[in-house]
Amino acid sequence: MIRASIVGGSGFAGGELLRLLLAHPEIEVAQVTSNRQAGSFVHFTHPNLRGQTTLKFCLPDELQPCDLLFLALPHGEAMGRIEHWKSLAPKIIDLSADFRLKSAEEFKTWYGEDHSAPEALDQFVYGLPEITREELKSADLVSGVGCNATCLNLALLPLMGTDLVDWSRGVIAEVKVGSSEAGAKSTDASHHPVRSGSVRSFAPTGHRHTAEVQQALGWHNVSNDVHMSATAIDMIRGVLGTLHLFANEGVEERDLFRAFRGRLKDEPFVRMVKERKGLYRYPEPKILSGSNFADVGFDYDPKSGRIVIISAIDNLMKGASGSAVQAMNLMFGWDEATGLSFPGLHPI
Repeated sequence: MIRASIVGGSGFAGGELLRLLLAHPEIEVAQVTSNRQAGSFVHFTHPNLRGQTTLKFCLPDELQPCDLLFLALPHGEAMGRIEHWKSLAPKIIDLSADFRLKSAEEFKTWYGEDHSAPEALDQFVYGLPEITREELKSADLVSGVGCNATCLNLALLPLMGTDLVDWSRGVIAEVKVGSSEAGAKSTDASHHPVRSGSVRSFAPTGHRHTAEVQQALGWHNVSNDVHMSATAIDMIRGVLGTLHLFANEGVEERDLFRAFRGRLKDEPFVRMVKERKGLYRYPEPKILSGSNFADVGFDYDPKSGRIVIISAIDNLMKGASGSAVQAMNLMFGWDEATGLSFPGLHPI
């Protein structure tokens, strides 16, 4: 059994990670930290885990060495003590944004501050298995993934590296997101009377996750000109991405269909959704709640050459904790889908 601990386990992503690890056949959860909840049972904060564990939260300074350390900390806190975390475990998965970008300059551009451990950026493998699967198999340090970036990267995955798209015209993307994306700590914007029933554009331009999509496209040697907008809607879990691209001359819908089907057919958690009829003929985040699946579909307007890709995920699962566990499985040589088979609920 692998002994794993979680730093920052009282948030939404930390709670989902704990839920997955408690049910994982190869993992023993050793410790879970929280500054605010130290000394209390984890099920007081995550009531769905009542009866699943008797663990109590401890303080970060009480952590003991373990085989694998998950960092589920607010932005900036992982990189500030990365050498300390490395001294506690030979393998680390950081769910925050601190090590997602490979360039310290890009990090400063998008996050508005200098990176406090730039020498460590190249040591981390980006933790989206569909893009970095082979690198993850030998990784000791893995970064988390942005939920919105994951939704868009998986949407673009079938077309990355192909000549079906006129990449010079860029990618235009809109994500609609649920309230859990804002985290467990309440703010004026997430206060229920203000948030409920809203459709609020909060990042028409400049969303930080744009950088991860640009980075992934750059790895596939295609234009990384990405224009992203984000809108908060009345939903708790989920991201729905709608992307607009333009096909090269002569491309037909069957060419796109072959590209999507061919690239996704062997992916354990990315499903192609493109039905001729029915209520669920396009991806929809609601039916993915609690699952590690991503649903991806598309439509095509041959008159204009516009490709519309639709992608849906649960932001706390495939957009955070689920991908982290999937990456963990690859790091330790286990079946990639171990502990991640839950298909979601319907209706919910």
